[in-house]
Amino acid sequence: MHPNCVLINSILRDAGLPGRVRILGEAAPTAVAAADQLGVEVAAIVNSLIFTTAEHAPLLVLTSGAHRVDTAKVAALVGTAKLVRATAEFVRDATGQRIGGVAPIGHPRPIRTLLDTALADFPEIWAAGGIPHAVFPISYPDLLALTSAQPVAVA
Repeated sequence: MHPNCVLINSILRDAGLPGRVRILGEAAPTAVAAADQLGVEVAAIVNSLIFTTAEHAPLLVLTSGAHRVDTAKVAALVGTAKLVRATAEFVRDATGQRIGGVAPIGHPRPIRTLLDTALADFPEIWAAGGIPHAVFPISYPDLLALTSAQPVAVA
């Protein structure tokens, strides 16, 4: 198993959570691809999106796969003048993972994180496991606690 997946599993295990990384048959770089392979609603997929603030700080937005982040709304929420999608290099530096497989946990340094309240509608949600072929199940309350995220409506 890829080292990123091993790290995610150890974080879940150490937190006493039951979910573990599942390796998919094909890469799932999008919420639609992950939902299709898992047989779940796209809205139950957690998109881990890294943005760059005007101050060049990373911001992780964990949003429902059915939503598009309202960057103006989120920028105002976090108190920055501008919010843009981060480059692939910035994402890898901030998370240790590449776009298409960014997990909400397992980063080399803490990242300010927002969690879409729409994901609370599902008893089980699925997040990326550190590589594009990996996902793991978790509940909304457990993801909120594990990431120390701020719950907000991001769409």
